[in-house]
Amino acid sequence: MGFYLGIDVSTQSVKCIIIDTGNGGRVAAESSVNFGRDLPGHHSPNGFLFNDDPLVKQADPLMWLDGMELALERLAGSGFDLALIDGISGSGQQHGSVYLRKEITSLMPGRTLAEQIKPRLSRPVAPIWMDRSTTTECRELDAKFGSRLQRDTGSPASERFTGPQIRKFARTEPEAWCDTCRVHLVSSFLCSVLCGGEAPIDFGDGAGMNLLNLRTLRWDPEIAEFIAPGLLEKLPQVVPSATVAGGLDRWFGRFGFRPGIPVIVWSGDNPNSLVGSGSATPGMAGISLGTSDTFFAPMRDFKTDPQGCGHVFGNPAGGFMSLICFTNGSLARDAVRREKNVSWEFFDCDALRETSPGNGGRLLLPYFEPESTPPVVVPGVRRNYIHATPAEEIRAILESQALSLRLHSSWQGEEFRRIRLTGGASKSAGFRQILADVFQAEIETIQVSNSAGLGAAFRAANVVEALDFDQLAAMFSQPTEFTVPNPANAEIYRELGEKFREFEALSAPRER
Repeated sequence: MGFYLGIDVSTQSVKCIIIDTGNGGRVAAESSVNFGRDLPGHHSPNGFLFNDDPLVKQADPLMWLDGMELALERLAGSGFDLALIDGISGSGQQHGSVYLRKEITSLMPGRTLAEQIKPRLSRPVAPIWMDRSTTTECRELDAKFGSRLQRDTGSPASERFTGPQIRKFARTEPEAWCDTCRVHLVSSFLCSVLCGGEAPIDFGDGAGMNLLNLRTLRWDPEIAEFIAPGLLEKLPQVVPSATVAGGLDRWFGRFGFRPGIPVIVWSGDNPNSLVGSGSATPGMAGISLGTSDTFFAPMRDFKTDPQGCGHVFGNPAGGFMSLICFTNGSLARDAVRREKNVSWEFFDCDALRETSPGNGGRLLLPYFEPESTPPVVVPGVRRNYIHATPAEEIRAILESQALSLRLHSSWQGEEFRRIRLTGGASKSAGFRQILADVFQAEIETIQVSNSAGLGAAFRAANVVEALDFDQLAAMFSQPTEFTVPNPANAEIYRELGEKFREFEALSAPRER
């Protein structure tokens, strides 16, 4: 029995969650910080800095430090005694990269995290998962390695992945690259700060870089050398997810923590969400409806997506997991809501009551932002209709997103009968029903919406207390709501799915 802290640093916020593994399990305390609302001085209302080029999406790493510091301060002020914490782990938005000229060492008590880390940055900005400015670098990787890149790293060259991002930085800012001694992911960077020393990268997050050979579970030296000279020496060690990165630095004693408690290596938000949502058992899948929408599932066998949209990462529970990321998740839903000038209540409830499944064949390709699945660098919303009511437009976006999720997850060759749903949009009963009917699967929602932070806390408990993930899921990830598919709508969505497949093939303005 113990208390474990999970910290989730996502695109728009930092969230902390403390779990108590005694007495059947409970969430003991939580806190959160929204970057746009709580840290306006960083000028990142949506979690990234404005850039004239819509393909460039970068964040200030100091904002993540300020957010984590404030979230821990709020957690300490919640009344929970942080001296009770027995272990910590975290979740970082996947694919973001941080560049240091000096390694992170023990922290100085009298200064903020940002004040201490700023002089160590060789690059003041961090490209994040939304960045699509590396098409040239991806083409070069494809030309050099061909199918081997996907066969060995689990993914084709992907614009948002860290390898192409590093190659672009080394080429366009060679002096800054020479000044860089360490390249971190968001996860390993923040884990290093907690430890007051260099932390490794875990297999789960490292797989999202086009650099980790999943057959050897080592950095691929040939790919690394092609990406940038000397890169291999600048990468942290890569390790299993169940690795203790170090002890908590004494700087964090200001919040009441006991210095030296184990900090388990952080992972990416997607591997953490897999275990946090209770979806780590083969046959189940998870869908996270957040800033982006993601479909993830444990894999029975290692395989790759023939279409190149799906990815393979490390599963913290062992083996591998699949992931398909759709950039236009909540961003697209909110864009339609604002365009139609309706409330969220109308969007989630009334619009779907006023329309019928299938929506008269109305489909919408929601490329309000450059898209990952399928690869769309230049956004441009496509509709197969001219006129539609606000309610029909809303159903079109939701049905399109559900159909796209099913279409692009089919390469795994598994019929998922149970899907765990997390994220903000999981609260919409109407959207849950659409997903259930499109997949013809039971949709389950769990009480804790912060599955990434919960998964990080699970990983700490797994290492420190030797609790397996099935035990932890039974305590904290039991479903609270069930949405059963309507068999009468199966044929409607099968036909609409074929129409969507054809519409996407004709309309998607693909760059690569």
